[in-house]
Amino acid sequence: MAKTRKISIDDVLDAAERVVVRLGAVGLSIDEVAREAGISKSRVVYDYKTKSGLLNALVERRIRIDRERIAESERQQQQTDNPPLFGRLAVAGAQTSDSERAVALAICAASSHDEGVQALFRQCTAEDLAAVTRDARRPRASLVAYLAYYGMTIMEYFDLYQWSEAERAGLLRDIGVMYAAFPEP
Repeated sequence: MAKTRKISIDDVLDAAERVVVRLGAVGLSIDEVAREAGISKSRVVYDYKTKSGLLNALVERRIRIDRERIAESERQQQQTDNPPLFGRLAVAGAQTSDSERAVALAICAASSHDEGVQALFRQCTAEDLAAVTRDARRPRASLVAYLAYYGMTIMEYFDLYQWSEAERAGLLRDIGVMYAAFPEP
């Protein structure tokens, strides 16, 4: 008797990310994810119901991973004037991988018509803005620095421009300087 292969939720989402990297958002389908994961289509449908459900799970996982990375970085930035801001700047210092960019682009493209995913992005952005400004001694400086950081990272995620590691480090340092020098009203 054949042994049943155990596959985790992360295995299915890993397969979905590989599909997105290989075929883009257009190629993301329950059939293709099942094929990539080596499981039945019915298993993917059981777990995610629809392509939209699968996309939501991908987005939620990406947000969770990013939040964990940022939380750890914030703990390491406790000595700064604004740990939430400087934690995000520290995380942004790492080069975005081709896989991360491909998944971000595909999720963005696929979510353009998905209200649920758009709501997740809006919620995540609102929570980020609140974290950076809520308890800040310099809320306006925090907001402006966050906008500069966010613009830079979005440009890289969407493959609009890629800075070298040295350029990125310099820009992030400049954002920190801008924060420190920004006049509060």
